[in-house]
Amino acid sequence: MSLHDTITDILAAAVEERQCAGANVLIRRHGEELLYTQAGRADIEEGRLIQRDSIFRLYSQSKPITAAAVMLLVERGLIDLMDGVDKYLPGFRNPKVVDHRGCITKAYRAPWIMELLGMTAGLCYPDGDRAGQYAARVFEDAHEQIRAGGGIPTVEFMNRLGEQPLAFQPGTHWRYSTCADVLGAVVEVVSGKRFGDFLREEIFEPLDMPDTAFFVPADKQERFVTCYERGENGLTPWLGMNLACGVYDRDPAFESGGAGLVSTLEDYSHFADMMLNGGVWQGKRILSPKSVEFLTTPQLNDVTQRDLWDSLDGYSYGKLCRVCVAPERVAGLAIQGEY
Repeated sequence: MSLHDTITDILAAAVEERQCAGANVLIRRHGEELLYTQAGRADIEEGRLIQRDSIFRLYSQSKPITAAAVMLLVERGLIDLMDGVDKYLPGFRNPKVVDHRGCITKAYRAPWIMELLGMTAGLCYPDGDRAGQYAARVFEDAHEQIRAGGGIPTVEFMNRLGEQPLAFQPGTHWRYSTCADVLGAVVEVVSGKRFGDFLREEIFEPLDMPDTAFFVPADKQERFVTCYERGENGLTPWLGMNLACGVYDRDPAFESGGAGLVSTLEDYSHFADMMLNGGVWQGKRILSPKSVEFLTTPQLNDVTQRDLWDSLDGYSYGKLCRVCVAPERVAGLAIQGEY
């Protein structure tokens, strides 16, 4: 059986078992396409099939693009990786932290840009502990405003988040968090452009990624994949809001660098090819080779590495992506340096 048939059968089985409504796969190597295949539907109720140009929510695949945007500004001397984020976002001035007793005390400094790239900044997503509960209040307010037809602009949103206490002193632990969203606001402040406009001009247009953005315009809505959740009754449409991302039919006030982009396999493959080719795509240089090397190098030390999830054994983290450092410990067929 060919590789194409094997992967197609795997996708078809996942659809048949209601693990997902549909999926597609694109494999490229050394700039050449090895295979494309698909199975299932983009929308079950409407009967729309998954296609090569189906538009998906990128969610956390937004993060590497945000990291690349930061490095563009680092290359131009506009951002220093040791800068405190409070240099750009005043909400992070006079930072606070929740200590081990649950008390709010003074943080010894604001997080550095480098720590935001490595998720060691002390930030958190809205969740159950004290720091997460403070963050949740900001997100809940944003959700209410989005449902009412508005929203909190990116920089204002992140300044509000910066006023909440950190989960730990910057640099002392690792925690998956809103770091990429904060970096998106930093890019907006430094560039003087909306984050989405900067990405479009500096990354999406040069890489010919016309379907990558923070929303799906009306003329592309028919290609937008419906999001489903699994339950006792099978797959049902998921209409919730994920981290202030949930309304995709209009340009959002908050452009989430951690979870907000939509894209296609084809578009994202152009970004991936650029990274794999040392910063060049079809003769156009986007990033320097050293920036690509930096973006794909882990940065956790022995202490912060202990906080990484058990499921990521064999990996480290840095620059908004996981990086394989010990393939023999990965529960799968991994490659040294894979990111």
